[in-house]
Amino acid sequence: MGFRFRKSIKILPGLKINLTHKGISSASIGKPGTSLNVGKKGTRTSVGIPGTGLSYSKHQPYKKRVGNQKNPTQEQQPFYTSRTEQPKSNVWIWVVFGLFCFIVGAIIF
Repeated sequence: MGFRFRKSIKILPGLKINLTHKGISSASIGKPGTSLNVGKKGTRTSVGIPGTGLSYSKHQPYKKRVGNQKNPTQEQQPFYTSRTEQPKSNVWIWVVFGLFCFIVGAIIF
């Protein structure tokens, strides 16, 4: 079994930075019951009822950029053709939802 190192540092009320042996792993914003975690693999929004053990968590991984592909000539064309058929991103919905939960949690607690 390998050794692990993890340390959480409280910067301000409701703001924490999590450290590992490789450096800063993530930042957490929120109060008990709500949090928005931003890390190198994506964002996680969590909402729960303190003291009950009931919670809901949603992970939104970051999308890969098109410019990072090794061989752009093998780029696949999407199946949709018109601009109205393009898929929409839910990232902003979850960010707004997380901020809303943070504000509601700050008011209630």
